[in-house]
Amino acid sequence: MIVVTGATGGVGAEVVRGLVESGHRVRALSRRPDELAVPAGVETARADLADAESLAAAFAGGTALFLYSTFGDPAIPVAAARAAGIARIVLLSSAAVRDGADDPIARHHRAVEQAVESSGLAWTHLRPGGFASNARWLAPQVRDGVVRLAYPQVGTAPIDPADIAAVAVRALTEDGHAGRAYPLTGPEWLTQADEIRILSAALGVPLRVEQVDPEAEIAVLTGSIPERFARGRLEIQAAMVDQPSSVVDTVERLLGRPARTFAEWAATHATEFK
Repeated sequence: MIVVTGATGGVGAEVVRGLVESGHRVRALSRRPDELAVPAGVETARADLADAESLAAAFAGGTALFLYSTFGDPAIPVAAARAAGIARIVLLSSAAVRDGADDPIARHHRAVEQAVESSGLAWTHLRPGGFASNARWLAPQVRDGVVRLAYPQVGTAPIDPADIAAVAVRALTEDGHAGRAYPLTGPEWLTQADEIRILSAALGVPLRVEQVDPEAEIAVLTGSIPERFARGRLEIQAAMVDQPSSVVDTVERLLGRPARTFAEWAATHATEFK
């Protein structure tokens, strides 16, 4: 039985789907299990990563665990996994750890990684950079035709969450991944302005980028995401002005196919912006 936390999330839901398609038994967890839409045959259960009692039942009988970086105490789910007899943890971490950043997001993910590594269990860290799906945060502005950005020329190599999930499925079900920390990116480096241009083409509508100061972008973003995430996003972007992110081929090496482009993601999800 493979246990998947955060199964309502973009990556977790894809991990569940990929495990089922490859013939594995899956238990999908969420604090709101009634909101889970899972394939037939998948067990569901309520679990709160800050609640050891809920995890004892949710992890029971599990052999491997897909874990996202909880913003609570990481020692709680790690101890629960060990007590349940889980042998392998695949952690959804962040490229911020790989890049040696010293911001709240990097410090948080580094602490979770350290908790997992000290568990004595086999572990694999997935360290993706910017998600292609982060473009959803801009959806209200895209619908208005004007996207306000503090750092339009800062870029990443955005990765499709489905590619992160596909790597996770490999690490959860195959040998040879223990003790590895995998950097994950999409196949091409794009500025935020590039992403808006690609979205414009996918939607078939003109979009204009307007450069604003960071506080103005934070004010706009908080309509879509919590303020702490908006501020963390802008802190990372400010640090990247003179340090562009790199592109790595981990997805292609592990999956035997190229990583999906941002244009492919945009075409698949265009209706979400209309």
